Amino acid sequence: MGIRQASTDDLAAVGFSVLRYGLATNILWIGALKFKQYEVENVEPLLTSSPMFSPVRRRLGAQKLNRLIGITEITVGSLIAAKPFAPRASVIGSLGAAGMFLTTLSFLVTTPEARQEGQGMFSISQLGQFLLKDTVLFGAALLTAVESLGAARSAGHARKL
Repeated sequence: MGIRQASTDDLAAVGFSVLRYGLATNILWIGALKFKQYEVENVEPLLTSSPMFSPVRRRLGAQKLNRLIGITEITVGSLIAAKPFAPRASVIGSLGAAGMFLTTLSFLVTTPEARQEGQGMFSISQLGQFLLKDTVLFGAALLTAVESLGAARSAGHARKL
């Protein structure tokens, strides 16, 4: 292996680590914030406009639903971070995160406040811009799922030897 190859592999390894633990940190932190009243109020327009969440919100109430979402996010973030010692669990966490980000991206369509009023469908508001970043997080979740799956397969292969 040449110097060029080693440095490329090293950079890729560092990049995946930053991606994984940055993703996990973001999800854990945002999950922890779901227990704060201001965050309950911040996500209210998203949840009440969502066909998927509005019935659950009516049944549980805003605070309980946010706590449930927070617990889910903390679980998902923890699973993503668990890759070194539980790569299969990390696959599940990463796929859970991908589903989570697809869900939040759906808010771009279901939340009227995500668009600039009177400016057309593709003119997103500050809230819409906030949601749009989840496309990048969705990609990060897919990449961490693939990397964890590779580690899980390697660990399974190593046990067979």
